[in-house]
Amino acid sequence: MSAPTASDDTAQPLITLSALEIRLSNTLLLPATTARIHAGQITALMGASGSGKTTLLRALAGHLPPGARASGTLDVLGHTPHELPDAELRALRRTAVAYVGQDPGSALNPRMTVRRLLTELAASSSEETVHALLTECRLPTDTGIAERRPTALSGGQQRRVALARALARSPRILLLDEPTAGLDTALRDEIAQLLRDLATHRHLAVVLATHDPHLAESRADHTIRLTPEAPGRTTPRAKAAPPRPDTDPAAAGGEAGLAATAVDAHFRTGRSPRTVLSGAALAAPPGTACAVVGPSGSGKSTLLRVLAGLHPAHTGHLTLDGQAVAADVRRRTREQQRRIQLIPQNPLDTLNPRHTIAQQLARPLLLHSTLPKRSVPGRITELLDQVGLTADHADRYPGELSGGQRQRVSIARALAAGPDLLLCDEITSALDAETATSVMDLLGCLREEHGTTLVVVSHEHHLVARYTDTVHVIERGTITASGPVDQLMPV
Repeated sequence: MSAPTASDDTAQPLITLSALEIRLSNTLLLPATTARIHAGQITALMGASGSGKTTLLRALAGHLPPGARASGTLDVLGHTPHELPDAELRALRRTAVAYVGQDPGSALNPRMTVRRLLTELAASSSEETVHALLTECRLPTDTGIAERRPTALSGGQQRRVALARALARSPRILLLDEPTAGLDTALRDEIAQLLRDLATHRHLAVVLATHDPHLAESRADHTIRLTPEAPGRTTPRAKAAPPRPDTDPAAAGGEAGLAATAVDAHFRTGRSPRTVLSGAALAAPPGTACAVVGPSGSGKSTLLRVLAGLHPAHTGHLTLDGQAVAADVRRRTREQQRRIQLIPQNPLDTLNPRHTIAQQLARPLLLHSTLPKRSVPGRITELLDQVGLTADHADRYPGELSGGQRQRVSIARALAAGPDLLLCDEITSALDAETATSVMDLLGCLREEHGTTLVVVSHEHHLVARYTDTVHVIERGTITASGPVDQLMPV
């Protein structure tokens, strides 16, 4: 008997939702949703950030926030996941339901090589199995990637390793949260085709949350559109920043802004280092906005981490207003740490899952500002409002937020320090188009009103063209072109 085709809607669905609604206290996390999801099909979840896409994916995997209440019905392969005993839920996840979250790097053990991450779950630990999984997920097999650890991979490579790890267990259902976020256009198209092939040839039910309309329109068999609860949706906007100490470069006797010259950076793979940046140079004068663009894995994020002092394995020279800046952030002065803030691509890299959002915003405020302690709660509310979140988000934990909401908290955390320079690593990749534009408008206002300097890594070339002045094109660790954005990236 042949397997049912992707268009055979008469087959028994693997997933059935009927008026499924999820709430946490008085907050609506997922509006009532009804759907039937079959093997061999791709179902896209679309909607604004915070509309419930991630919540629905996590519900399908049986992972709801503590205290959340679900009404309606949910059936996944004959089970209601969140009602299963722990042992049965683990078995379901191990054998039939695979989930790749929006921050896949945080789910990869940093002490394990890619090879171990894959063979830990695969039926076979052979070289052929590892090679097949890497190839299927469009990862290069001739670069020694199997021996690298997650910290030596780009965000896009981490995402594909997490996908390969999910496929290693041969699941029946594949749940993906923003699978093309942070990838260049060519790789997005490759991954989109990969998902189509997985649904067809592996006969998987693929359910993905995405802000990418092209992915949904070109590859999805069905689209579920979710809308957020109105009171939880606000527009990011700039407000007055706290006064900052005088950082006049003339007083320091040097050139204004941040500058990097002759930067070579490497990761250690096995016994020998692997170069990821070669001779990179970048200047970010006060109040300017420059972009760094290039293919996934070309070294963009590593360059930002060098500037932030989080990748000290490099040679070269860093200066801030003409004064030397230590390669390791721990050796920088408190003022240098305050002035240079990184907003990472994966917000879970910097958000403590055990602390509330209020606790995480309070820390940089108490560390870097002169606010009296009694004024901190009010400033936290202002910061949340700046990035389009309401005051009630302050009492939540990162695990209770959508991926887009976590990204906005990450932005608010960086703003809490009152920085002079923001290093923005794909900060709009987890946001819908409207919110992404609003966030970039917010950064533009900060730049205009407070002279904030921006260094933006992005694959969203239309945002780069609109919001930055200059652009650096990087390929295989080398900056191949630099100049005005209207010349190198005309709209």
